[in-house]
Amino acid sequence: MIAVAITLLVLNIVVPPADKTAHGAHLGHALGALWPQYAAYVVSFLTIGIIWINHHVMIGRLAEADHSILMLNLLLLLTIAVIPFGTSLFAEYLREGHGAKLAAAIYGAIFLAMASAFASLNSQILLRRPQLLRVKLSARQRRMILYRSVSGLFPYIVATGLAAVSPYVTLAIMAALALFYALPIASSAGVSEV
Repeated sequence: MIAVAITLLVLNIVVPPADKTAHGAHLGHALGALWPQYAAYVVSFLTIGIIWINHHVMIGRLAEADHSILMLNLLLLLTIAVIPFGTSLFAEYLREGHGAKLAAAIYGAIFLAMASAFASLNSQILLRRPQLLRVKLSARQRRMILYRSVSGLFPYIVATGLAAVSPYVTLAIMAALALFYALPIASSAGVSEV
């Protein structure tokens, strides 16, 4: 499912029509005009890729899963599956005078929903169902892992709220978050948690 969502992102990048470049416009200029699609693609690709890595780590901690974990995982997958739509919407309206702020708010809200679902699933595994863990972790270790996943919520809230001010600020915050979580310094174990 996560692989499908990450693959669908590239379908939002369109090839400039040949008839428009034939009438005096250069292909390079036409490709450059698509920068919102490229920017939204990179941010969303990095974020989904990081989710994929972290999901693997999170689920890998389990010896078994119960119904509550499976349902929260389904909720997380629901939020991931809608990221390509939000990416396409945001990229389409980013430079438009109308709708850009709403599109940015929707994009931010989708990422906020994803981060909330991820934190909820992680919380269920680490705090409410620690007996299902493959390797026993101390309460302190479990809280530290959970703190890393919850710490991303605030920047997503800020990015979503600032969409009313500037969609470009929302894009910058989302890009900074994606880059931060892609770096090994985002966690002491070398695996970040979104």
